[in-house]
Amino acid sequence: MALLGSLLKRGISLTNVVRRKKLNAFKLQKKTFVKLIGKARYTQFGQAFQFEDIENAAFFEDEKEFYRKFRELVPIYDYNKIYKDWWQRSINGEKNVCWPGRVKYFALSSGTSEAASKYIPVTKTMSKAIQKTSIRQILSLGRYQHLPSQLYEKGFLMLGGSTQLNYRDNHFEGDLSGITASQIPFWFQQFYKPGKEIAQERDWALKLDEITEKADQWDIGFVVGVPAWIQLLMEKIIAHYKVKTIHDIWPNLMVFCHGGVSFEPYRQGFEHLLAHPITYIETYLASEGFIAYQTHPDAEGMQLVLDNGIFFEFIPFTDENFNADGEVIDKPQALMIDEVEEGKEYALLISTCSGAWRYLIGDTIKFVNKKRCEIVITGRTKHFLSLCGEHLSVDNMNKAVELASQELKIDVREFTVAGISYDTLFAHHWYIGTNDPVDETVLKNLIDAKLKELNDDYAVERRHALKDVFVTVLPASIFYKWMEAKGKMGGQNKFPRVLKKNLVADWEGFLKTQGIEVESARA
Repeated sequence: MALLGSLLKRGISLTNVVRRKKLNAFKLQKKTFVKLIGKARYTQFGQAFQFEDIENAAFFEDEKEFYRKFRELVPIYDYNKIYKDWWQRSINGEKNVCWPGRVKYFALSSGTSEAASKYIPVTKTMSKAIQKTSIRQILSLGRYQHLPSQLYEKGFLMLGGSTQLNYRDNHFEGDLSGITASQIPFWFQQFYKPGKEIAQERDWALKLDEITEKADQWDIGFVVGVPAWIQLLMEKIIAHYKVKTIHDIWPNLMVFCHGGVSFEPYRQGFEHLLAHPITYIETYLASEGFIAYQTHPDAEGMQLVLDNGIFFEFIPFTDENFNADGEVIDKPQALMIDEVEEGKEYALLISTCSGAWRYLIGDTIKFVNKKRCEIVITGRTKHFLSLCGEHLSVDNMNKAVELASQELKIDVREFTVAGISYDTLFAHHWYIGTNDPVDETVLKNLIDAKLKELNDDYAVERRHALKDVFVTVLPASIFYKWMEAKGKMGGQNKFPRVLKKNLVADWEGFLKTQGIEVESARA
């Protein structure tokens, strides 16, 4: 087996040498676009929006005419609009709606704010694209020279949704993680944990129990999942076997591949569960596709996947393009990959081999290295606070909580923020999930101070319209109970970082059912 590990690592290293070539982002994206538009030109969507003319522009007119036509002819869609106008037909069994053929799989996704599930089409082409990018990510490990050959013989624990999908009206539906795990290539199955039987389990609590019971029988080298659920599982395993760290059970655990939310607020608590440092690799795998991943140890962010079934557009996340509720205006400014700038915030539009076209995925990103096309996720178009011009992003919130928790030496497991009316003006109400003792006033002042350092607009408005900040500290379990009540335990589900509109009252009502009375800060 040691020989196998050496061969794998050598093969990975050689592959990375071959792949180290100059990145021509525009060329890769144009090629991807032509493939997508050519494949979909005879679908109902393609015929409605003149895909054949757009394809001809890519072949026979000047370099960017194809994009000008695409932008002019095809409207921007959010989920509700594309579902109502197009995807609903696919769910009802129609063929050739937005992508050739009949869609057999739909990923259920509620993001972090919607009450009802979204049905995201997952075509056979998209499944292959996700597998291809996943393999590329594994191959990128060759750039992490400190990882030993033996690591590549260890188990991959992938904590996701059930692979036992629901069958309804001629299609299957479930979490994307469950769909992809059910289609794992045969050659990878010997490394895959928790294995087919446990992976099918739909009861999240029972799945964690079953993994815990088997944990000491596995030699895990890689763990993949959403930080909150992986941390919860590791704590459960440590408690069950009465050991000090997860390395007492999995001594060869060296890599944690995480995504879904920023890892930074979880880092301090997570590292208390380890006996020695491990390598963290960030990924951006959404229900709509595998968008980006960290490609090397020194990466400032995640590199966009430019040549595998996704065409990207970028809308500057400004007041000119979005209203106060984070909704895009009609015909906003949209840019291609070669037109973006580092340090500016953009809302992401994607067109994919699953039949999403100019689809506003809801995430905001920032380029940290344009040459390498490396991005960081800064938040959601509707998950920001700007009651009075403070323009507070999720990125700001994550960083403030991380810095405050480090200074106070507390483990913040979850948090959320609500914007509220206060004394004819405004305030922010933070709910912090930690099991460590902490003075709410001290925590409030520290978060407030950190935000003033991180965000100039916030600092200005704290002297004017944003009159106060309130902090309520809660046991971390309260956040998980709310998610359980919403049917959002496990898989790719995460707690919303910002509570808006009806979610504020819903959250406060839930707290009352738990015997927690929150003093109203509203005047």
